[in-house]
Amino acid sequence: MSDRAVRVDTTSQVPPYEQIRAQLAALIRTGQMTEGERLPTVRQLAADLGLAPGTVARAYRELEAAELIRTRRGAGTRVAALPSGPQAPDAHQLGTLARDFTSAARALGADTEDILTAVRNALNSDPAPASATAGSGAGGSKTTEASVKVTGVRNRLEQQT
Repeated sequence: MSDRAVRVDTTSQVPPYEQIRAQLAALIRTGQMTEGERLPTVRQLAADLGLAPGTVARAYRELEAAELIRTRRGAGTRVAALPSGPQAPDAHQLGTLARDFTSAARALGADTEDILTAVRNALNSDPAPASATAGSGAGGSKTTEASVKVTGVRNRLEQQT
């Protein structure tokens, strides 16, 4: 399984376009996708994830509005240059991740104190790079995943099951 996998949980309360947006934003902000890297076409990503093209297009539009990607006719969609200097965390993405974690933890039967203890333990453990997953869901979830692979100057998506 790739660190650069984009996963969509169709049973999550988080809309699929938001799951895609949050995950791609995390990949870009953490440097796992770098300036100039080409993203798959809207149609290709939609087909690989089993979603409507409009869903992926909305995620791409929001990433463009956040100036994380740029789309040029004939050149495709590419990662934009990130502004230099320290960046504040994306409050929307952070909220989405917190809601997803809380929902999954409650589905396991955890109460508020259990959840807070788990978060404290995670914060006190060895820090790892930000994950690009959102909407991991609980048991019975239906998740589709596609990995963003870079081959030279071309990106490909491969269906992961």
